[in-house]
Amino acid sequence: MAEKKTSAARERAGATRLSGVRAPSKRTAIVTAVLLVVVGWPVLSALFGGFERTGGGEIAVVRNGGFFDNNRIRQVIDPGSGRVWIGLYSQVHKYPAQQRFYTITSDAGKGEESGVDVVTVPSSDGVNMGIEGTLYFTLNQDHKALRQFDDKYGTRKFRSASGETFNVYDGDKGWSAFLDQIVRPVIDNDLRSQINSFRCAELVSSCALVQNSSAPRNVQTAGQQAQSNNGNIAKVQTAINTSLAADLEQTLGGKFVTNIHFNLVRITLPAKVQDAVDRAQAAFAQISEAQAKVASAKAEAAANKARQDGYNKCPTCARIEELKALPQGITVYAPGNPNGSLLRGR
Repeated sequence: MAEKKTSAARERAGATRLSGVRAPSKRTAIVTAVLLVVVGWPVLSALFGGFERTGGGEIAVVRNGGFFDNNRIRQVIDPGSGRVWIGLYSQVHKYPAQQRFYTITSDAGKGEESGVDVVTVPSSDGVNMGIEGTLYFTLNQDHKALRQFDDKYGTRKFRSASGETFNVYDGDKGWSAFLDQIVRPVIDNDLRSQINSFRCAELVSSCALVQNSSAPRNVQTAGQQAQSNNGNIAKVQTAINTSLAADLEQTLGGKFVTNIHFNLVRITLPAKVQDAVDRAQAAFAQISEAQAKVASAKAEAAANKARQDGYNKCPTCARIEELKALPQGITVYAPGNPNGSLLRGR
């Protein structure tokens, strides 16, 4: 009996020891799991986030961003790359690698800036002219130039037309904000310089109809000037393309944009000037119509005179023509009848 009690006591003591061992093991497992979640997940995320790639239409500048790293440029990733190791917590600035454009237009919703967007510049004779066009260009993908561009403009923010601020690499909104704040003033200045070297009529032929001049102008003069308008507009485009390349390089502080081409789409006149042009064109149309009527009357009179001269020379011919002009159904023709020269048959 004593042996049974001793055996039972031993079993209880063993169970107590086992339970004492198991309890700490469960707590350890829970703590380990928490540590893995808290510590391991960020580490795994950082490891997987240490790889980056670019699409076919973008190029990336990578800057160091680790806890103990500097913020200098680490590398440049060319367009359409595979996955590349960029280091832990690095910052990636992606820029467009394909041709870009900046549109200035009066068609609300189609320009880079919201609403109606037209560059208004004066001609050499003081007429404000609305210029619409599109600037085409490409960001320089040379690694050295791109590093300089990111140092100058990738490390600051730009205010958009809506008042929000964006980094230049923040998608289309950031790129548009950069163009509006940095590039647009250069475009405006070049347009002002080039348009100011031409008179209004040299770019828009209808200006000749309302220009102040002591010598009268006519439609023929305006038509002659219209022949040279296309040539003058081509000169403006060529001059702008040349000056924009130099001015953008100087303003931006480097050759950061290439393949620059400005297409001048449309030149418009102020509303009041255009109204005056429309009235002048309507007046010239009326003059042309009146001149046509006068010419027609003169031609008709000349024809009548020629016919009369012919009848004078040939009285019989006149009688024949008179008979041909009689209405249908006439049976008796009596020119000497006092009751009438025509007698109709029954």
